[in-house]
Amino acid sequence: MLHSLGIAKIIQFLPDERVLDVGTGGGFPGIPLAILFPDTQFFLADSIGKKIKVVNEVAKAIGLNNVTGEHIRAEQAPGKFDFVVSRAVTQLKDFYPWVKNKFAQQSKNKLQNGILYLKGGDLQQEIAESKLAVKQFYLKDHFNEEFFETKQVIYIKAPR
Repeated sequence: MLHSLGIAKIIQFLPDERVLDVGTGGGFPGIPLAILFPDTQFFLADSIGKKIKVVNEVAKAIGLNNVTGEHIRAEQAPGKFDFVVSRAVTQLKDFYPWVKNKFAQQSKNKLQNGILYLKGGDLQQEIAESKLAVKQFYLKDHFNEEFFETKQVIYIKAPR
């Protein structure tokens, strides 16, 4: 769960912003972020229905009114979003096409609308293969635990 909150070290989501969590699985990073940012709307998407059922049950049980979970692919998520978050679902070059058309045009935050992608390890080759302009935020700069030594939040600005 702490890994998911690494995104909050990079950005403070604003009230009424919309965030799409792609491949949320058991609700990470979406549910911890929704707890931390109760005035931000989170749409959690996963292609596996059982996982979304659990996500919705957890959100209901803890009273999260700012979470919607849906058994859907990222490309089919309804509406536009300020940010897309995810936790190492796939390679960046494969992930980006799923979400490149999901962004609202108007940015409200200090950080322009875009992707905040949690990844670990040596990402230089993956970043080069993606041909995307990325900014890397190293979580070891914010957390002392050894687990975070190679963890990063990769930020990619939304296309204009």
